[in-house]
Amino acid sequence: MSHVPISFWREEFLYMLEYHIMNENEKKIVCLWKYDNEYALYNLPTYDKMKADQRGFMNPKSMKNYYSFYDQDIYVGFVNILEEDKEVFIGIGVNPNCCSKGYGQQMLEIAYAISKTIYPTKPLYLEVRDWNKRAIRCYEKAGFTKDGLPYQLETKIGSGIFYRMVRK
Repeated sequence: MSHVPISFWREEFLYMLEYHIMNENEKKIVCLWKYDNEYALYNLPTYDKMKADQRGFMNPKSMKNYYSFYDQDIYVGFVNILEEDKEVFIGIGVNPNCCSKGYGQQMLEIAYAISKTIYPTKPLYLEVRDWNKRAIRCYEKAGFTKDGLPYQLETKIGSGIFYRMVRK
């Protein structure tokens, strides 16, 4: 596992998340994560279906873009750092048992550091559904700001109204 030069406070003690390129076992685990209520929209298909469709982290062309994050032995989530022509897209998935505990903000801070090391001149952006206030707060705490008005977007999991958020 790798460490980044960023430390975080949690429950009155200092700790550092560890990360590495996502492996096959972690992909299987992520496919089993189940979110409740409106967040169920983010539940993934089975590992076999993802593999057959070569979707997301199962796409051989993008496997090097996915990083898994751990707090000691707890798999807290992953990020996708995808270089585009003029900027870098960031995607994030947090273990449902770790939501609302500050891990998303920490993973995004580390993803920012990784991205700036690999793509130093390119700004980061992400897209978030306008109703997802929990994620928007997380992204703002990690230094992202809304870039314009919400817009309609078609995704593989359905259409919705999204904000584009950027971090320079």
